[in-house]
Amino acid sequence: MTTNNPGTDRETLTTKEYGSDATLRARQNTHERYSVPKINFFEWVLDRVQWRGDERVLDVGMGPGVYFDAVLARVPNGHYVAGDLSMGMARKAMQHPQSWNVDIFNGDAQTLPFPDRYFDVVLANHMLYHVPDLESALSEMHRVLKPSGLLITATNSRYNMPEFDQLMWRAYGLLGVAGPNTEPMKSIEGNYQLEDAPGKLHHHFKAVVRYDLPGSLVFPTVQPALDYLNSMRALREPQLPRRVSWEDFLDVLAEQMQRLINHFGELMISKLSGVLIATDEGGFASDYIARLNAGDSTVEQG
Repeated sequence: MTTNNPGTDRETLTTKEYGSDATLRARQNTHERYSVPKINFFEWVLDRVQWRGDERVLDVGMGPGVYFDAVLARVPNGHYVAGDLSMGMARKAMQHPQSWNVDIFNGDAQTLPFPDRYFDVVLANHMLYHVPDLESALSEMHRVLKPSGLLITATNSRYNMPEFDQLMWRAYGLLGVAGPNTEPMKSIEGNYQLEDAPGKLHHHFKAVVRYDLPGSLVFPTVQPALDYLNSMRALREPQLPRRVSWEDFLDVLAEQMQRLINHFGELMISKLSGVLIATDEGGFASDYIARLNAGDSTVEQG
């Protein structure tokens, strides 16, 4: 399926942005090196729920296997299945040291090849904003989950990294292309952000809870910030005004970032990401749903 949005265009995603793990690895390395405070995001996400150790887990959009270690540590007696739309990512995941403990497949979140009510947990982390038909994907994830199962889905806020947005718009102005008819660059996560995700999940699940994780990227020099932005070139470049080249755009950004570093001694970019947990009757919602089903009059329905 081809769309006008590079963030959901299948060919862009599978052949350019995620044809290999290079761009994803570049961003992850940036977060590991320059984040304040230092937090293992994968561990933090999985620690939002309680694990028994024998769960059947489906990881949709697994990438190169970034959650493999953390999930396997939590389900020593479970069954872990993981897949990705990109064959390049699936090949990379099969090179992971823990891949022999994971059933890996190449597949589409919109048509999951599994029976109804099979999994205890479905992971869909930092990937749902890339799905062209979000409703179909969420419907499929709901279908393969047990009623007590949990959907764990990490994403970013619409207020994530606003300083980059301001710098990019200022670059438009310095390049002479900012005007009333010029659209700012759209967020990669625009189709599924922390703020609107609960409502979208509620179309399919009875209960949703959201956890936020604020932080910062602190860059002492310009180059790692440029490298981070350049890792999203396949998704950002198509949004540039026609007469602006990616190279000229980055050059102007670099000049602006260097001025900030000269003045403040560093470039600080505010981060806000988080995770949403959705379920029909499990996890955090189990007691509440049980009381509702039992007709407990002390439970308020809203």
